[in-house]
Amino acid sequence: QVQLVESGGGLVQPGGSLRLSCAASGFTWDYYAIAWFRQAPGKEREGVSCIRSRDGRTNYADSMKGRFTISRDNAKNTVYLQMNSLKPEDTAVYYCAAGRLSFPVLEKGLYDYWGQGTQVTVSS
Repeated sequence: QVQLVESGGGLVQPGGSLRLSCAASGFTWDYYAIAWFRQAPGKEREGVSCIRSRDGRTNYADSMKGRFTISRDNAKNTVYLQMNSLKPEDTAVYYCAAGRLSFPVLEKGLYDYWGQGTQVTVSS
């Protein structure tokens, strides 16, 4: 049974940082890409970043480059999203997703498994 469990969300002030975690189980780690998507109220779910598990190759949405960093710990089957210089517009539910992809891309239709999401709120 595939499970993706996100953690690390919360309330943070503008300019602050958070690190999200996605713990994965139930599939062959090396064959998958793991991605972060987010969905703000009234908006479509959008890609944030993704990483290919076997070699760490990454991809970022243009608006996230420089502020967000994705990484993985293969020993723990866990992917992290370090978010710095957070802005109120980063407020959203952040979802972790896994897809059997040969190349990490931020196309939500290609991801087979999804976590329940973790809320990130950026507000003073």
